[in-house]
Amino acid sequence: MSKAMGADYLNPSLSAEQRADDLLRRMSLEEKMGQIVGYMPEKGSFELLEKNYPHGVGEVAMLFAGELDNKEALINKVIQIQTQIMKLSEHQIPAIFHMETLTGGMMPEAASLPSAIGQASTWNPALIRELGKIVGRQARIAGATHAFAPVLDVARDPRFGRQGETYGEDPTLVSAIGTAYIAGLQHDGNLKKGVLACAKHFLGYHATQGGIHAASTAVPPRILREVYAKPFQAAITDTNMRSIMNSYGSIDGQIAAGSYEILTTLLREEMGFDGVVVSDYSSISEQHTRHRLFESKTDTGEHSLQAGMDVELPAKDCYNDELMLRFRNGSADIGALDRAVRNVLIAKFELGLFEQPFPEPEYTGEGSFGGEKMHKLLVHTARQSLVLLKNNGVLPLKRKQQKIAVIGHHAQSIRALFGGYSFASLVEAMSGVGNTMAGVDFEKISNLNKEEFTMDRGHYTYPGSKIQIENPAVDQRLQQLYPEIRTLLQQIQAENPQAEITYAYGYAYAGSDTSMHQEALKAAEEADIVILTLGGKFGWGTACTTGEGIDATHIQIPDCQETFIRKLAGLNKPTVAVHFDGRPISSDMADLHIDAILEVWSPGQYGAEAVADVLFGDYNPAGRLPVTIAYNAGQAPLFYNHDNGASYHVGTDTAFTSYVDCPREPRYYFGHGLSYTTFDYSTFEIERAEVKPDGNVAVTVEVTNTGDRIGEEVVQLYIRDLYASMVRPNLDLVGFIRVALAPGETKKISFTMHPSQFAFLDKDMKWKIEAGEMELLIGASCQDIRQTGRFRIISDLFIDGKSRSFNAKAEVL
Repeated sequence: MSKAMGADYLNPSLSAEQRADDLLRRMSLEEKMGQIVGYMPEKGSFELLEKNYPHGVGEVAMLFAGELDNKEALINKVIQIQTQIMKLSEHQIPAIFHMETLTGGMMPEAASLPSAIGQASTWNPALIRELGKIVGRQARIAGATHAFAPVLDVARDPRFGRQGETYGEDPTLVSAIGTAYIAGLQHDGNLKKGVLACAKHFLGYHATQGGIHAASTAVPPRILREVYAKPFQAAITDTNMRSIMNSYGSIDGQIAAGSYEILTTLLREEMGFDGVVVSDYSSISEQHTRHRLFESKTDTGEHSLQAGMDVELPAKDCYNDELMLRFRNGSADIGALDRAVRNVLIAKFELGLFEQPFPEPEYTGEGSFGGEKMHKLLVHTARQSLVLLKNNGVLPLKRKQQKIAVIGHHAQSIRALFGGYSFASLVEAMSGVGNTMAGVDFEKISNLNKEEFTMDRGHYTYPGSKIQIENPAVDQRLQQLYPEIRTLLQQIQAENPQAEITYAYGYAYAGSDTSMHQEALKAAEEADIVILTLGGKFGWGTACTTGEGIDATHIQIPDCQETFIRKLAGLNKPTVAVHFDGRPISSDMADLHIDAILEVWSPGQYGAEAVADVLFGDYNPAGRLPVTIAYNAGQAPLFYNHDNGASYHVGTDTAFTSYVDCPREPRYYFGHGLSYTTFDYSTFEIERAEVKPDGNVAVTVEVTNTGDRIGEEVVQLYIRDLYASMVRPNLDLVGFIRVALAPGETKKISFTMHPSQFAFLDKDMKWKIEAGEMELLIGASCQDIRQTGRFRIISDLFIDGKSRSFNAKAEVL
């Protein structure tokens, strides 16, 4: 250490780049190799740390949080691991600890948010930014400095099990919500108070063949850039996002984890990204083991490093000792290694890890754990995420003396409140179910022994399905971890104590078993109103119906639920359906026979409270769909902003204007969501009829609450390029705002857009603002348009794609 006295890398007044350059010059080859690999602790053992990482390590996976009961235990373990890692490094280089943060920090006591698709349903970037800041601070308090979130994938296929991890199908909405979360996580660029936000999965991950996890992606270069890269570009341009994770699967014959064209030419050169690129778990080695590329894992590692991949996660495999020998003898390019190490070091200096390598003391600011303020915020967030899809007047319910039948698995399940990539789903994944998370062997990190872990695996499935019956110990453990939360049944009982509440299980969340239908029908027959809980289960493992590695061709609710609704219809009872899942509800029987449908996704730890608030009218729902809902998987992929002349606008001029067995149109349209009040749109004005390509387009509209309840409207602005030189989408979201209005109140809304937001790639793959007439459409969904107008861009202009605009500025005047 004495040799480092006065070294520039120890001087916090210098830039991160200057400090990284100085330290890089001082490091041995062995120490450099340690910085480009991850370490996953196995059951608390440190034996493999010193054996496999004798000169330090770049990143540490924090999945071990799943075996711990409180943040103090987690903090102590992080300190223990970090201390050992710094001792191994000649320059005492601290490790970055990474944590999944898609729905909050994946650790005990952290705030648990709605699933990402629920967050998108808020259409409220300001709220998401606030949540991101809290999540980042909580992670930092526990010692995590690398947040694996957000998922910026554009998701247009409900067969893909990870749809619930995304912000939906529209690149503008994904950009707005994603950049807001990144800004919060990175503390608006002050990384010493925030964390590195790691956006994933670059690129086109959800556009796979057959809607299958990690399959090939058949997306042409133009769509890849205009649609799937747009949220990543927005994050790079608008928030200086510091980390990116690759997608699984191949694009045009190349695996993203080892593609120079994707990781360097596109990401760094075209899009201007200058942060650290980390591999999705085992995606480097899978090039060799699954995709049959290269002759060895070492060849694979060298290829990926040269392509632009900085860090191998979760553990050292292809960035191995044999690769180090190649650098030593000069057969591999040391420049690629130095580039990767430099990127890692810059991140560590930006985070201030050399000054504060350990978990930070808890404080009472944004990142404080628990308390009434946090409770209110999480309930508020869950409320905003709920989407009322259908209501014939049965909602809101009245609190009075009445008989209410509550039916379904989800009503009495704590686990139903939590989705994939939540701490609850991690707890379940480590409890002995068959694992579906890519790149992780939970047997190595679970606190169960091997016999306990594999007990019942593949057995005792729900009849008519492959889904394993869930372990009741999971809900018991969650009750211990979250003692303050209620199931939906408990919440309904608390909300209406004068009512007689009867519960019947009725059916599971998977399969076709109808053996408990009769008991539930009896309860419904005796009730004044029936509340059904429907849906599957979102998470990891063979006890889930949707999630990572859990894809399906059946996107409707399970047969046991569909059949029950058909039977229930004969009773003619007022019926409300509450749908929990990672993909949206799709049900013929619900559409035909249910009086009200509330889409609640996975609403988080206080989700039951939020759902009850909507059911009983204490909160007027205003969530909007971030996805199009199909009737069945045969329509997939189905999305609103398809090309002119495509999808349900194909216009074949034949006798058939639909499929012969199904409508072409959606079951529910993108942007749809009902309210307990009504809204009127008027006085839509476009500032000028002609616009220069380097000018602005300003529009205003007046929105009035014409009902008798306070409510929120999500005002959505779309654009249509009437005639263009390339085929363009029939409609594109360009801006939105969520606005609260009292009964009879009118507010004037303004949108300001730059024409670069409408730019597209021309025939030569150059970003072009094209002259021509544009139509603006404003309304309550992509289908519920209330006002329209036109303007003309007067001339062409070619631009730099990475400096274009991504979302209209919206404000209340």
